[in-house]
Amino acid sequence: MRTLNFNRFLYRGFSLVELLVAIAIAAILMALAAPSFSSFIDNQRLQTATLEFYAGVNLARAEAIKRGAQVSMVATDGSDWKSGWTIFVDDNGNLKADSNEKIIFTHDALSSKFTVTSAFTDSSSAYISYTGNGRSRTKASVQQPQAGTVSFIYNSVTRRVKLNFLGRARTCNPDKDATCDASATGG
Repeated sequence: MRTLNFNRFLYRGFSLVELLVAIAIAAILMALAAPSFSSFIDNQRLQTATLEFYAGVNLARAEAIKRGAQVSMVATDGSDWKSGWTIFVDDNGNLKADSNEKIIFTHDALSSKFTVTSAFTDSSSAYISYTGNGRSRTKASVQQPQAGTVSFIYNSVTRRVKLNFLGRARTCNPDKDATCDASATGG
């Protein structure tokens, strides 16, 4: 006849020492992963800001073509893209969103941890303006294209949006792309 051993059912689970060792190992693994996760988050913030700006440039160009009118994208404070940007139909060409002009899109200011620099054909103020045919232009002349680069820097990592002489934008990483310099020649 077989007897049941009930003692083996009484001692299931973990001892306090085993639980503390498991928690210590988990804490060590999390401490090792935290710096790389923080770096990943920083890279995503930088990539997001760069792509939002890139999307804004493309929106301004598309709206100019669709409306057959001048559409401008200007820094909210007029000088620093970090303050945010506004895209609007610039009926009078003054690069300011007047009360009678249609605002298409507004982007909020970026985090204070960002540094944003730009180098354009006309660097008198922070703007990108498109004519109805989709070509960029300076405020001085419809015939002179507004080409250049906007650099987004976050924790010493840089991403750029480059605007060529035709008004086409692209994003690039200067660490991986030799053509991603910060000159105002576009590309």
